[in-house]
Amino acid sequence: MREKILINDVGPRDGLQNQSRVLTVAQRVQLIQALLNAGVRSVEAGAFVSPKAVPAMAGTDEVLAGLPADTGADFQVLIPNLKGYQLARSSGANTVVLVVCASETMNQRNVRMSVDESLVQAREICAAARVDGVRVVACIAVAWRCPFEGATDPVRVLDLAGRLFAMGADDVNIADTIGAANPMAVARLMGELAREYSADRLACHFHDTRAFGVANVYAAVEAGIRKFDSAIGGIGGCPFAPGATGNVASEDVVMLLEQMGFDTGIDLPALMAAGQLVGDMLGIAAGGRAYAWRRLQLEKQVPII
Repeated sequence: MREKILINDVGPRDGLQNQSRVLTVAQRVQLIQALLNAGVRSVEAGAFVSPKAVPAMAGTDEVLAGLPADTGADFQVLIPNLKGYQLARSSGANTVVLVVCASETMNQRNVRMSVDESLVQAREICAAARVDGVRVVACIAVAWRCPFEGATDPVRVLDLAGRLFAMGADDVNIADTIGAANPMAVARLMGELAREYSADRLACHFHDTRAFGVANVYAAVEAGIRKFDSAIGGIGGCPFAPGATGNVASEDVVMLLEQMGFDTGIDLPALMAAGQLVGDMLGIAAGGRAYAWRRLQLEKQVPII
């Protein structure tokens, strides 16, 4: 039996939040359904943030209401604070994602709070979620490098992970928010985290700014990580990283892992169709770095896995 790896597609949230074209609720539901049809079983469906600040995430409650309830899929939503948690809970979200930055400057820019203030909020959210039976994923942003403060001290990340687990976070997701990590740095940090905590409660989130995204996934797999964020079509980016090309593409990650012998449960041609769909919706070229090769193989009716 092949070892399973979980792919959480963050395209409907992280991928869409900075796009110049804002998708309708119906389009977002259609995109998520396309991901489900491809076998994706974990999707970041939206965010309960200010619609004025992030128009692309307006109507996340309507998106959740429009999704099928009988798929067994995990629909995650990003929340910035306890109010966001309450909105997520009332909308029926089964997993919430909270973010704490590993640098003070980034945390202030992101949520206008100090790291300690964010941790207080995180503790309150974890306590409420424990009572409500809601799963909590705590994301540590800029875990390798901050655009304002430079390289992140790994000790800082280890400390934050420990504190978040102690509060009751179910998983801790280590995020290369600006796409600055490299495979050696990933191997070192994720290796330390996996030794200190249970690897099956850790996840990774990589951006592809420097074209290291898939290589970083490989390094994390070698360190024992079996949960990864990625975005359909490689869409996304970071407002604090000029030139960022988006999240590592789900299509590239799935192809890598399946060719390595892991089981993602995802049908790659169907996933490619979802990538074409989001590209058409946004009016951009989407599909990941190996899109042209995959398309050629399919046209020749040659297996791509």
